[in-house]
Amino acid sequence: MKPTQTLVTASLLTLLLLPSSGLSQDYRIGSLAVDQAWARESPPTVTNGAAFMTITNRGTSTDRLMSADAEVSERVELHTHLMDQGVMRMRQVDSIELKPGEVTELKPGGLHVMFIGLKAPFKAGQQVPVTLRFERGGNLEIEVPVKTMDEAGAMMHKHSAPEAQ
Repeated sequence: MKPTQTLVTASLLTLLLLPSSGLSQDYRIGSLAVDQAWARESPPTVTNGAAFMTITNRGTSTDRLMSADAEVSERVELHTHLMDQGVMRMRQVDSIELKPGEVTELKPGGLHVMFIGLKAPFKAGQQVPVTLRFERGGNLEIEVPVKTMDEAGAMMHKHSAPEAQ
C-alpha cells in the first residue's frame, strides 16, 4: 500500500471511530455503565434543564450516584418527581441507589440530573459535559447530547414505553 493510501485509510478509520454528535455514547467505569444520555433543548427564557440516562450496575454490590457537576449551570442537583397532595412536584434527592444487576432509568417524570441556573439555553446538537460522582465507582465524565423537541419527544416515548408483562 502506498503512503498516501495508508494515510487516507487511517483518516477514514479515525472518522468512523469518532462519536457522532447526535448519538449518545455508552460510558463505563468499573461495574457501572451509563447509556442513552440526553437532554432536551430549552427555550431562550428557561433557566433550568435536565439530563436523562440509564445506569446499569453490573456488579455484585450496591453503588450510588452521589452528585453531578457541570459548568453549564450555577448548580447541578439530583431530582425526582413525587405526588404531593395530588400535585406532581420535583424534589432534590441526596443520592440515587444503583442496585446490583439492575438498570436504573433517569427519565422525564422520574429521577433526573437537574441543571439550575443555566448560563445559556441548551441548543440541539450541543454536547453538555457532565461529571457523575459515584459512591464506589468514582467519577465518570460523560457528554450529554442535547436533542430537539421532536427528538426529545421520541426519547421520552422510548423511556416511558410500557414494560412487557
